[in-house]
Amino acid sequence: MSNPRVLCLGEILFDLLADQKGRSLAQVESWTPYPGGAPANVACALPKLGTSSGFIGCVGEDDAGNQLVEVLQTAAVDITGVQRCSAPTRQIYVERTETGDRIFAGFGDLNTSDFADTQLQAAQIPEKLFTTADFLVLGTIALAYPHSRQGVHRALELAEQYDVKVVLDANWRPVFWQQDFDSVKQIMQAAFKKIDFLKLSKEEAELLFDTSDPGAITYRLDLVEGVVITDGDRGCSYCLSENEGKLPAFSIPVVDTTGAGDSFVAGFVHQLCQLGISSLANPDTAKQVVNYANAAGALTTLKPGAIASQPTASEVEAFLRSPKLA
Repeated sequence: MSNPRVLCLGEILFDLLADQKGRSLAQVESWTPYPGGAPANVACALPKLGTSSGFIGCVGEDDAGNQLVEVLQTAAVDITGVQRCSAPTRQIYVERTETGDRIFAGFGDLNTSDFADTQLQAAQIPEKLFTTADFLVLGTIALAYPHSRQGVHRALELAEQYDVKVVLDANWRPVFWQQDFDSVKQIMQAAFKKIDFLKLSKEEAELLFDTSDPGAITYRLDLVEGVVITDGDRGCSYCLSENEGKLPAFSIPVVDTTGAGDSFVAGFVHQLCQLGISSLANPDTAKQVVNYANAAGALTTLKPGAIASQPTASEVEAFLRSPKLA
């Protein structure tokens, strides 16, 4: 297997998804485990769209860790960068509203820092993966813990050394962090200085930048090549190579929103791999790239779970050709 074009670094875990919608943690009667974790979701989505990927992260030396490694392998994800340790593989309880939206409800009896994904070792990240990669995809959860934060910074150093473009999804999840929000913002802002593309939800944009205008955020970050902001069923906005625009969301029956933003990121990066970053200078191409990402994200909401529900390239293309969208 040749080295993957896209590297995804961060957490892989099990989402324990509530079987009963609209109930609190104490009221839920049963949970179904689904493989997840934003960077892992992106890694698994990319091969389905036709772009090779590799995952860099740490799982436990337990059955859950074995199962997640198998999930990656089944999805044709390169696992050269997967590390193992004695800490348990992370599981997180996820409540669901009546409309399918998620509420992260904690980690049961364990502290957020007790899990294997926090133990990623910077020195063990394979440099050879970066020599032929085109993109590095990051979330921010790995920045919440000392060891995995060092891993992120090592990956950013390697990305700069080998001219690998960096795509960061802010993916703000307070339940993972133990620091106060001012400290969190400082950690994130330091990372923002080393990236090329930034994906935010509207809430994250307003929280971190006091605006949801992608052009204003692009200007403020100065060196980034683009900012994309998603807003659930209200669509998304973008600023890519100075081309700005807004796209409505696709109207579809939502079952579960878990992983929709990750499929959006995968669709976006896949299109960049297909068309090249320079193509974003064309406003029609910039719109096409975001519309494809929008479709990939939307199709993921039709089924429960983040990875099992991810669409193939043919499904995205058929959806975009659908007469209903004309």
